[in-house]
Amino acid sequence: MPLIASYNIRKAIAADRRRRPERIIEVLHEIGADIVVLQEADRRFGTRASALPLNMLAEHSDYRHVPFDMRPASIGWHGNAMLVRPNVTIERCQPIHVPTLEPRGAILADLEIAGAPLRVVGMHLDLSGLWRRRQAHAILAELNHQPDQRPTLLCGDLNEWSKGSGCLRDFGQHHAPVALGPSFHARRPVGRLDRMFVSDRISVESCGVHRTPLTRTASDHLPIWAKFEID
Repeated sequence: MPLIASYNIRKAIAADRRRRPERIIEVLHEIGADIVVLQEADRRFGTRASALPLNMLAEHSDYRHVPFDMRPASIGWHGNAMLVRPNVTIERCQPIHVPTLEPRGAILADLEIAGAPLRVVGMHLDLSGLWRRRQAHAILAELNHQPDQRPTLLCGDLNEWSKGSGCLRDFGQHHAPVALGPSFHARRPVGRLDRMFVSDRISVESCGVHRTPLTRTASDHLPIWAKFEID
């Protein structure tokens, strides 16, 4: 049964305010997901290099990054990245351009896992509710313009504090929300900022927020995860 996780890694800056990518990799080992969608995976300034050094990722895990190739030193697009294990086939991928006041974006990858097609969208939406809704509309419009329709899972840091309005209502029109708990702030989680939605033909068997001593200090968000089946 495939397992997917979504994690805002805060540029690998731990609770001690030091960049500790090795802790993020340890968290990934704890979760053991087949597919990991990351937010804030790149540094903010300069070349916007990956906060997870590729050599460290290769030496200490079996993950490879989905090659969006938007910037030479980056592993994603505006901090959004996707990692997959060897049992996942990457068929195609693309960035999704969204309207924004600050650097934001989304990513899309068509994958195959356990012989089944799967489309995964990762996102990190704006702090402004108005711009979040505009970004949600752009992402949904891009999904409608894809060359084919396949089982789809959307996930990421939506920055939405409401229980079901705003962009949550937009995504929920055609995708079912996954029942996840609060994931922010990692030390004392009260906000359900990290979310997942699934389309038809995806059945969520179990899901949760990965809360351990390590995740309470590795980032300011806790990872979320879901095990699912594709019908």
